Amino acid sequence: MERAWHLGAGPGGQRLVVDVDSTICQVEGKQKQGAAYGYTRVLGYHPILASRADTGEILHARMRKGSANTARGARRFIDELVARIRRGGASGEIVMRFDSGFWSNDLLAALSRLQVRYTLGVRTATKAVAAVIATIGEEAWSDIDYTPSGRAQVAETTYRGRRLIVRRTRLAEPRQARLWPDWRHFAFLTDLDGGPIDLDNFHRAHASCELAIRDLKEGAGLEHCPSGSFSANAAWLQCAVLAHNLIRWTATIGQRVETLTVTRTIRTRLLAIPARIVNHSGTLTLRGPARWPWAEQFTSRLNTIRALPAPS
Repeated sequence: MERAWHLGAGPGGQRLVVDVDSTICQVEGKQKQGAAYGYTRVLGYHPILASRADTGEILHARMRKGSANTARGARRFIDELVARIRRGGASGEIVMRFDSGFWSNDLLAALSRLQVRYTLGVRTATKAVAAVIATIGEEAWSDIDYTPSGRAQVAETTYRGRRLIVRRTRLAEPRQARLWPDWRHFAFLTDLDGGPIDLDNFHRAHASCELAIRDLKEGAGLEHCPSGSFSANAAWLQCAVLAHNLIRWTATIGQRVETLTVTRTIRTRLLAIPARIVNHSGTLTLRGPARWPWAEQFTSRLNTIRALPAPS
């Protein structure tokens, strides 16, 4: 990662947004070392991952046994992640987004110590959080865009001296509203500046990390863990991360990233191309279709990569 970032794939001094999440890698059979049933009641492993929001590359990953709690090892994981990011050359502000499974005082203390800003989901079913939400007056809620069959509002309060942004949703369709008339609440802590509506939109974008996880599984080989050894499967995870990031860097080095592109699209346009290499009078030539729609994009990417300096 450090070498790729120095070649132009890194954020430099710009703001870096990182999404931290976990996923379930399902396995078959009883001979998988470390595989176990977790909260999803699926036999498998439960790795923790950190993805970069704007490019989808995986910045850090660690294999864990299947029965591991979501937040297990999160503090040490964040320590390693921030150190790796800084070594890679990211000198600007770092913002991390977490869902409520990572909510803990240890994590908040680690983020403060590392000077990392955050949005961190909290469990609204807990008595202390529910009591704070109940104190929000009706005049404090602001409507936001939502589905035609429902309503959503956002408000802000404080919880133990920290900003607490709360979103509540309710069904608006009459028949369904009679079955579920109450508001459902979703909340997160943050130390970021800005209005509650903008911060709510920012935190909800944390869901984009699921696209990176899907690409890591379907596009880079993590859809299965082939070995019976836990250590070998941990190494397999790192190989899958490297393959995933190589695909990402191929598409992003030397280019401004505006939207997150899925791996399948990159494979179709840059890797699995309908062409063949021919030897014409001792000169190797790549021959493709005459009207291939991605020819210009492929040529531009190839020229950019060829112009990169060789590693010393």
